[in-house]
Amino acid sequence: MTAGHGDDLHAAGGPARHIPVLLAEVVEALAPQRGEVIVDGTFGAGGYTRAVLDSGASVIAIDRDPDAISAGRALEQQADGRLRLVHAPFSTLDQHAEGVDGVVLDIGVSSMQLDQAERGFSFRFDGPLDMRMAQSGMSAADVVNTFKAGDLARIFGFLGEERHSGRIARMIETRREKKPFERTLDLADAIETHIGRKPGDKIHPATRVFQALRIFVNDELGELAMALIAAERVLRPGGRLVVVTFHSLEDRIVKRFIADRSEQAAGSRHMPETQIRTATFRKAGGGVTAGEAELAANPRARSARLRAAIRTEAPARAGDLSIFGLPKLPGVSKPGER
Repeated sequence: MTAGHGDDLHAAGGPARHIPVLLAEVVEALAPQRGEVIVDGTFGAGGYTRAVLDSGASVIAIDRDPDAISAGRALEQQADGRLRLVHAPFSTLDQHAEGVDGVVLDIGVSSMQLDQAERGFSFRFDGPLDMRMAQSGMSAADVVNTFKAGDLARIFGFLGEERHSGRIARMIETRREKKPFERTLDLADAIETHIGRKPGDKIHPATRVFQALRIFVNDELGELAMALIAAERVLRPGGRLVVVTFHSLEDRIVKRFIADRSEQAAGSRHMPETQIRTATFRKAGGGVTAGEAELAANPRARSARLRAAIRTEAPARAGDLSIFGLPKLPGVSKPGER
């Protein structure tokens, strides 16, 4: 579970210790009760899971990072059979649970990952240019050193919303011919040197590129889209879906899903072939953000936004990823697949 991200502190690691973001609001929206079963799709350091266990409910906790699973074994043993850890991507949560009372997802990178130089998520410390949550597959170094400049520009522009995406991509393509990028500080320093940095700028010039690379390497937007569809399948009627996001790309996906699933479309007498769509969720409030007290205690919470919905009795709809508007990016055969 993240301690928050979505800005310079997100990419650079930041000095904040691990603090569960919007914890009280998450617990209120989940409303776990004794005897219920909750899926924590992003276990991380276990902040949400501990709070749910304290309520008397049981938890199926999922994480694709083997380090998170290993670190959670002690808590699993202490939970007297009420916690089951699953090493898997949260997009597959419907393969590990069914008929549950709640699903909570905290999207993005955890502070544990950011604070470990060897994981390569942050340029606050020098480390290998890695960024793989699952510690397997294509790394950020693979992307930076092998993708064409045009493809890099698309990744930086869409996933990082970087306005200098083309300039940075062309610089990378030229520089890597002399020396491949292997370290986080090497890439961050090269971007800063090329783009420049005005005195007093709080956001490092490499922040958005690092965000884009991390999201791309881990297919985070596709994983989120598939996890929402999976949550719809496993939640029982009355079950609660709670999602915490940290930047607009993530929030837009969650907002679109809840809006789509909360709409009920009736057939038309002019178009009798139109299928009737019954709402599978009802919205449970708008986007919730952190209050002043939490922001003072945990600056990483400033970009966090919580959205929630409650499952209806309608059957789950087909898992159509087209509703999310995911981009076709290089190296991905289809949005949501890697």
